[in-house]
Amino acid sequence: MRILHTSDWHLGQHFMGKTRHDEHKAFLSWLVEQVKEQEVAAVLVAGDIFDTGTPPSYARELYNGFIVELQHTGAQLVVLGGNHDSVAMLNESRSLLGYLNVQVIPGMLDDADHQVLVLPDSDGQPGAILCAVPFMRAREVMASEAGQSAADKQQALQQAIADHYQQLFERAEQLRDQLAPTVGRRSLPIVATGHLTTVGASSSDSVREIYIGTLDAFPAGAFPPVDYLALGHIHRPQKVGGHEHIRYCGSPIALSFDEVGQQKEVLLVEVNGEGLQAVTPLPVPVFQPLARVGGNLEQLAEAMQQVAVAHEVPVWLEVTVSEDDYLSDLQPRVEQLAEGLPLEILVVRRQRTRGGDGLTAEQGVTLSELTPVEVFERRLEPEPLEAERQQALSELYRQLLVQMEEEA
Repeated sequence: MRILHTSDWHLGQHFMGKTRHDEHKAFLSWLVEQVKEQEVAAVLVAGDIFDTGTPPSYARELYNGFIVELQHTGAQLVVLGGNHDSVAMLNESRSLLGYLNVQVIPGMLDDADHQVLVLPDSDGQPGAILCAVPFMRAREVMASEAGQSAADKQQALQQAIADHYQQLFERAEQLRDQLAPTVGRRSLPIVATGHLTTVGASSSDSVREIYIGTLDAFPAGAFPPVDYLALGHIHRPQKVGGHEHIRYCGSPIALSFDEVGQQKEVLLVEVNGEGLQAVTPLPVPVFQPLARVGGNLEQLAEAMQQVAVAHEVPVWLEVTVSEDDYLSDLQPRVEQLAEGLPLEILVVRRQRTRGGDGLTAEQGVTLSELTPVEVFERRLEPEPLEAERQQALSELYRQLLVQMEEEA
């Protein structure tokens, strides 16, 4: 059975004032073609379908259009909610999409049995069992207890998540035994999903710093022994802890300039009764090139020429100016360098050393480039507070942001 693992689409994202509509539309069309060419039986989207809990109408239109196009392939679609997604928004069309061969798991469901699904193969027979785990919010898996320290809460949350995975895995094993008479001698592989940070995963600037309660990273060894674990939330494609069967597929397009140069991909996963057979990365084409250049004005002029020659379509550019960063008219000078070239400058940064005043002194970062959590933590740094107290305040702030986003 062939499964396509993708995640972190972030439909509706605005990138420094630029819409990603055309890129996402091109990617979704490409994805449908891959499903056809690779004879994929099921598509797993491991969270963050949308960039916000209230996506613009064109983002919803892209989502619905993809579902319609995918119907022609016969592949089943399983959509898992991520930390950027609204549980209520995904849930409102869940029943309707169930009639279109789409399973939507927006958040933790009241009945855990609904998170254990049978994925049919290309012949319509049971091909695999899926433990469909979305992004888990702390309040969904555990109750707060008075007097718990930050470390105690993290340990309790980690255990609650591990227990939930184990519960689903045991139910999947029971279902596999029940289906044994119908599938003959062959066994059914068990696949799981997740939307969280795991120990050892390498993230990027575009991964929003909102974790699961106080849990910064979940240990890979705490997952049950599934045949394949399809993860989302980290935008850089990678194996976890060197395990072939625990994978982040990454985002399909670069969502921040520090992802420039990454080969974006989706993963073609092949499983059978003997377990995982192969994981094949399918490189995603670059639909909108991004580039970063740095140096003084003379060096930037040469670097921009090189970028322009290397691309046939307009490039979105990040410029970091050194040496000449003291100039008051820096922005128009940099823009003048790009005149007549297929370049669109989205951000100009002044490279400065540490020690400047204010929250944004380091590396010339502007306030608009920081996440709310980063602003809060930088404001806490100079305060005479113990490290544990600073961490506790940061965690409370993260939880407040999650609550505000859900209410919005």
